[in-house]
Amino acid sequence: RQPVTKHTFRHYRVLGKGGFGEVCACQVRATGKMYACKKLEKKRIKKRKGESMALNEKRILEKVNSRFVVSLSYTYETKDALCLVLTIMNGGDLKFHIYNMGNPGFNEERAIFYAAELCCGLEDLQKERIVYR
Repeated sequence: RQPVTKHTFRHYRVLGKGGFGEVCACQVRATGKMYACKKLEKKRIKKRKGESMALNEKRILEKVNSRFVVSLSYTYETKDALCLVLTIMNGGDLKFHIYNMGNPGFNEERAIFYAAELCCGLEDLQKERIVYR
């Protein structure tokens, strides 16, 4: 087994941005399997005093095993970033579907389906005694 580094992966386009960095698609060089790499910039974490939040996120993702919450597959760090490699969820996030799929919003049946998926994810977190944001 070799240590996981940024060279373990091929990095592709940015999928989204957040308060501490960005998420990009990545692929394991050895297997070709696709993931999402959440890069948390160390400078931003430190500036916003988010060290404990970043560690909590990592611990939670290590602990949770759910079809409705992304799973942590790998972690590594670079000089500038902490990187969480997560299962990739194809199809975009909920905000994408609300604003970019034709008219803003969607029908009630689809809203009920998404709400049920959110509840299942929250239930799985609650089973692990996790309350998160």
